[in-house]
Amino acid sequence: MKTERIDKVLAKHGFGTRKEVKKLLHTGLVLVNDNVVTSQDFKIDLEKDSLVVDNEKINLRTNLYIMMNKCQNVVCSSKDGLHKTVFDLLDEEDNHSFMGGDLHCTGRLDIDTEGLLILTTDGALTHKLISPKSEITKKYAVTLREPVSPETQKQYIINCETGFQIPPEGKEAAFTSLPAKLEFFSETTCNLTITEGKYHQVKRMFQALGNEVIFLKRISIGNLNLDENLQPGEYRELSNEEINKIFSL
Repeated sequence: MKTERIDKVLAKHGFGTRKEVKKLLHTGLVLVNDNVVTSQDFKIDLEKDSLVVDNEKINLRTNLYIMMNKCQNVVCSSKDGLHKTVFDLLDEEDNHSFMGGDLHCTGRLDIDTEGLLILTTDGALTHKLISPKSEITKKYAVTLREPVSPETQKQYIINCETGFQIPPEGKEAAFTSLPAKLEFFSETTCNLTITEGKYHQVKRMFQALGNEVIFLKRISIGNLNLDENLQPGEYRELSNEEINKIFSL
């Protein structure tokens, strides 16, 4: 059983500040299990109780889990003075705190990178997904500038399977990549699956191989695939099945 004060629950579900919620409670419009609640320290069971505000049933949620198909030219930040952020793409009803905390990105995609982005209020899940110890796979669809011959493709694949030296970029140090899986579909298109998330990693890997990434899209995280019905910039809540998938990673 998980209980919380009614004023905190209402505030986290978008009904204003604690002061505003206190005024709302005094109106008699807040019902828990069909009983009027006016006390701000009344405890509500998030798993069992029914909450109605002004004749509208409220879907009580501890955490929010969102799958977004991130589009280009937006950044994975809550605030940016120059660019639109992924949070600007959200409806107002989703873009606020929940009982589990503030909505945030689990990892980042570059401004020019598209694809699967998970946003959540669940800090435990975020830690699981971004921790290097988890070794969770991320698969990217890649388009390269220079065509790669079949013979050179084999060498690319071997380098990725064994790991190779990646030069520094700016303040980011050089590193040796962990074993990765590379699959070619043509001379310029391929999928790369990695288990780490260094700064500009995919781009730096292909640059070290002597090529340049001109299009990059993340298509899966572990066993969770990007919904093909989501257009760039669109999002939806994860299903219970999908949430269970990422928790089982």
